[in-house]
Amino acid sequence: MASGNPRELDPGSQPAQIGEGILETESVSLAVGEGFPNEIPLSFTVKSRSGQGLNPQLQEAARKKLWALENDDKDVCALFKELSARLVCIQAQENCFLLSFRTVEEIWKFSTYLALGYVGCSLEHLLFTPDYWLNCALVEDTEITVTVDEDLMTTMYLGLLLQEGNFFARATFSVQVEEEEEDLKLEKNEVVHVKDVGHETKWEGTSLSTEQKGLVPVTAIEPLGHPFYQWFLKNYPVSCGISNQISEADFLQIGQGKCTATEDHKGKGWDELSFYKGDIIEVVGFLIPGLQWFIGKSTSTGTIGFVQSKCVNPEAYDSMRKSPMFFSEEEVHTFLQVPCNGNELHYSNLLHEWAKTDITSVYRLDGFEPVAMYPQTPSHAVIEGLKDDWMFEEWGKQSSNSLSSPSDSEQSSPVGESSPSILEHILLPEPDDLDDPKFFIDLNAGHMEDSDVFDPILTFLNQSSYVAHFQSLYDLSFSFLSSTFYGFSSEEELVLYLETSRNWAKRGRLDWAHIRICFLLGRLCVKRAKFSQARVYFEEAMSTMDHGFEDLPLLTSLYINLAAIYLKQKMKQKFLPMVGKGVALLACLPGHCFSSGIELEVVVYILREAITVGNTALEARACLLVIRLLLQLSKYEEVLPFAEHLQCLCASFSSQDSTAASLDFMPILTYLYDKKYLPHLALASARLYSPSSVKGSLTPIWRAGFILANSSKFFKVQERSTINTPALACLYLNYALAFSHECGAISTEKALCAILSKVYLKHGLLQGAVHYSSRAVILGKTMGEEEAFESSLSLGWMHALNCQPKKAEEIMLLLLHSLQQTDSITQDGVVHNLLAIALKEEGHVQKAAENYLWALNKARETGNRRNQAIALSNFGCLAVSHGANCLAGHYFHQAIQLYFELQSGDDTQLELVQVLLWLAQTQVARHMVEESVLFYELALAVALKTRSVMSQLQATESLCHFYSKVCPNSGACIIYHEHQVLLSQQLQDREMEGQLLQSLSQLYQSVNTARSLKQALDCTKQSLRLFIDMEETVKAAQAWLQAGRLYYQMQEDELVEMYLQAAIESALKPEELHLAMELYEEAGDVFFNGVRNRQRAVEYYRGGAVPLARKLKASQTELRLFNKLAELQIGLQNYENALEFATLAARLSVDVGDQWQEVVAFHRLATAYYLLQMYEMAEDCYLRTLSLCPPLLQGIQEAMYYSKVYYRLGDLTLHKLKDEQDATSYFLLALAAATELDDQSWQDRIQARLAQMHNASPSDKSPREWTTYRARWLSERRQDI
Repeated sequence: MASGNPRELDPGSQPAQIGEGILETESVSLAVGEGFPNEIPLSFTVKSRSGQGLNPQLQEAARKKLWALENDDKDVCALFKELSARLVCIQAQENCFLLSFRTVEEIWKFSTYLALGYVGCSLEHLLFTPDYWLNCALVEDTEITVTVDEDLMTTMYLGLLLQEGNFFARATFSVQVEEEEEDLKLEKNEVVHVKDVGHETKWEGTSLSTEQKGLVPVTAIEPLGHPFYQWFLKNYPVSCGISNQISEADFLQIGQGKCTATEDHKGKGWDELSFYKGDIIEVVGFLIPGLQWFIGKSTSTGTIGFVQSKCVNPEAYDSMRKSPMFFSEEEVHTFLQVPCNGNELHYSNLLHEWAKTDITSVYRLDGFEPVAMYPQTPSHAVIEGLKDDWMFEEWGKQSSNSLSSPSDSEQSSPVGESSPSILEHILLPEPDDLDDPKFFIDLNAGHMEDSDVFDPILTFLNQSSYVAHFQSLYDLSFSFLSSTFYGFSSEEELVLYLETSRNWAKRGRLDWAHIRICFLLGRLCVKRAKFSQARVYFEEAMSTMDHGFEDLPLLTSLYINLAAIYLKQKMKQKFLPMVGKGVALLACLPGHCFSSGIELEVVVYILREAITVGNTALEARACLLVIRLLLQLSKYEEVLPFAEHLQCLCASFSSQDSTAASLDFMPILTYLYDKKYLPHLALASARLYSPSSVKGSLTPIWRAGFILANSSKFFKVQERSTINTPALACLYLNYALAFSHECGAISTEKALCAILSKVYLKHGLLQGAVHYSSRAVILGKTMGEEEAFESSLSLGWMHALNCQPKKAEEIMLLLLHSLQQTDSITQDGVVHNLLAIALKEEGHVQKAAENYLWALNKARETGNRRNQAIALSNFGCLAVSHGANCLAGHYFHQAIQLYFELQSGDDTQLELVQVLLWLAQTQVARHMVEESVLFYELALAVALKTRSVMSQLQATESLCHFYSKVCPNSGACIIYHEHQVLLSQQLQDREMEGQLLQSLSQLYQSVNTARSLKQALDCTKQSLRLFIDMEETVKAAQAWLQAGRLYYQMQEDELVEMYLQAAIESALKPEELHLAMELYEEAGDVFFNGVRNRQRAVEYYRGGAVPLARKLKASQTELRLFNKLAELQIGLQNYENALEFATLAARLSVDVGDQWQEVVAFHRLATAYYLLQMYEMAEDCYLRTLSLCPPLLQGIQEAMYYSKVYYRLGDLTLHKLKDEQDATSYFLLALAAATELDDQSWQDRIQARLAQMHNASPSDKSPREWTTYRARWLSERRQDI
């Protein structure tokens, strides 16, 4: 599993994962004319956590997959596009990708994803197969680490900044200038916005602190090393400069608890706390280093007010809790609550939906499961992982130690308990049980002058402290418009009512009512973008307030809204004095309730100033506020960069303080990525999320549900009939299962077992499916009879598929016994059907037939046509298994008729496909060819309708077999092979695709036309690319060779040698010498069996194959090669060379000891002697071949051989040796052998030759004694043939 932690920001670390955009720009010159790289390599390593080093097997597997992707890099390009990078090329041999970036934003986002661990995680999705994901222990132990050159990345980043000519930089030293000069005066570390104005040594700069402009020496600045800062400062500009009320923090820790005053202080206003040296001050919220103010509460008087940070000693905190994480539990709880369509309950419900099965109501077709139809062989490691029972014993003890066990009422969403903070008592008192009060808006002229009419609203609003009912007045959604006031037709009427109420509050000196009414009027003005009028109301409220800390939400909202308007209207003189205390209210008090969108102006200003002065603690706090507000405003596009940056900051804090608890914002990021349809990023962030005991954090159940729901987006092939259960989710389903087990959530635990059983079933690991089904049975028994019955049925079906019919039978008999006291007809039929399947596998035909009949009758009783069709189909399978094809066809026909009457979903259609294929096979067995074609093609048509790739593949395979073996038709066979290739591509099964392309090439070659040969060549080249990618040496070599053959047939001789040599070179390795020898011989055969350039075969035979055969002591191969060489030289009329090779073959045949090979060798040697006119030697060799034959003729073939050799000897001795008497003897022997043949014309020819000799010779016509005996012997023993 890819590591999700960004590397620690250690300056001494080696170039590896770079931190989120923190690029060391000081090491790079700002010379404009300098050249910058355009590409950067990204390498990866597959490591084992337990072995603390490289995992060579997985590294090699990943490299092979990468090699395969080199020629088809669409998926890789899509992945890196999502990762905000551009793929230049893949370098599989170096386990490397070459990437490029065109904008600063691209390099920023990529460096962020790299730091968050997304890149390594996404590469796992790309490079590993289901076998890997099914082995949970292996997945947990594995991580992909990615490496980039930080210096090169920094150089590219700087190059892109310079290319844009517009960026932010920090002064490396102070720059002093005269008044008359155009240069900009700078202090060290001051941030400026610089632009390229064409000057060689200076750029135009604008100070963010003073807003002054001037020229800046290039040597005096360095770009901000964080791309996020560049993006943020450009996209969120402000016009009020820097307040100088925020400074750089000396330390990261924030403070909570109590501290001691170091000096006396007299408050200058009602809002400042007065205290004496040594007083204990309780921090309300947080004390953030670098801020001038924080909110404190005097422990002696109970008064709350602003306290200057300089008046307390950070080292003298009493009970101060220091931590880099400064988010209250309430904030975290709220922040981690993703919207309802992505929360815990949503995915928990989905898990239960996915676990559902129809096994209690729908019969099962005998053997009909994707696994049964297309068995796969899982890796040994996966099987061993199941034997070790990793998912419960090993991980379960470790994974949930950090997760709290909830009470029974919290099992659906377990969270930890925590004590409330001081601030929660102040801000969030317990709400009343009563509903919010409602006020009728009465605009009757008479009533408007009656103060009694306004007494209820004024009394309600004049409460001196915050009450829960005020929440609707302050929230961002303006809920008071519907929850607090009613009876008005427009907002103008409400404004008039509130204006009148304000006047009465003034008259009655009801300060709190006056303040709150002004606040509401200001909010309504902001809503209508009337900012000047809103400012008047807010200023009136602020001037009236003299004791606002009793209602902190109101005080905070007034401060921030008024400051936001000042900022928006560029009222710098009014805005800057408010910054110090406003920041303290907004940033130091957790749980601020935003009341308007314009508050974003102030939050962005705080973040901008924190970045400018380098206050990291405030930066993180401001980021959280931005995220919260943008989420409430539903601005998901804008929130993502801030959420990513905050996650990186939190990870960075945790890396610097190992004791601090890390706050994980991955669920929010996961939701946002999913909303933007970035599947790799969404899945990576979900996988990297580590559930914890933090109150409100999401559990492994949410993570498992999300991963299961979203990992299907990576797979192009989805079976519509069943839930897509990718293997990638297996580990996380096991995590959720262990968590559910720890929490005692039995229902969820059973649902997860059911899903895992489906996962392993889908991927061909029936042992795993049985394991989880068995556990589901145990859990089902604790839940009730219905759940136990369903789980037991599923387990029995798994046993049946796993070739364990005895166990399936035992389960079904127990279920039948349990059904005796019930009247469930359908369930009774389901059990009888599964029992019959088990009995059939055990060979109990009679009992199986009885149970099928019982199941069929139950289905007819309930009128369930689908179950009737399945029962009839199972009857047909039973008949086929015992050769009763006619009876089986009858049952299949009935079943198909019922299926066509059904108006149901894809599952039924897939069953129909299977039954049609079974019927077609029975028709083939009955030699009913036309009917079988009809049913095969109908099955394919139904499969196409359902868009089920696996069913299409099965039907297409059957049609290919039919047209190649049963009813040969090369045209039809080619059509279906082409469709099969397309299906294999959809399945992304490259091995299958390569084999099918080879078969298709041979089919095209057999047609032997110019067009078909070209198509055959295209198929061969496609398969060649696949085999090379998969590093299938033998198959790749054969593909090279096949291409050479095709070029020879196409008469493109200049390419023949190139492909043949490529085939041989691919196998010239010490461990592949046997393959090389075979390839040399097959390459020679291309010319040997052809009609052009036949002499080229000699080079491959003698120069390549023969030396290897001798080295490998392959005598049979060497003998075959010499025979081919002799035959070739004879055909080329190089008789002396033919004699040489024939002699070698004859000698070798004697050494081999194979009598028939010796016959062949000596016959060819005799031919060579004959052609060289060495007739005596030829006669001797011919006689040697005959002497090697058995004395008794073994058949017609041998008789023909005898006859023709003797005839050749007769011609030889008659015409060449001029020995008429010997010739006569040979002809008589040829005639004697010919009498065993039915070829009368051959006998007549021999007799005519004998008659010709007899008429032409005056000598003694009687043959020699031994010749007469031989002929008589052959004639008399003819009955032994």
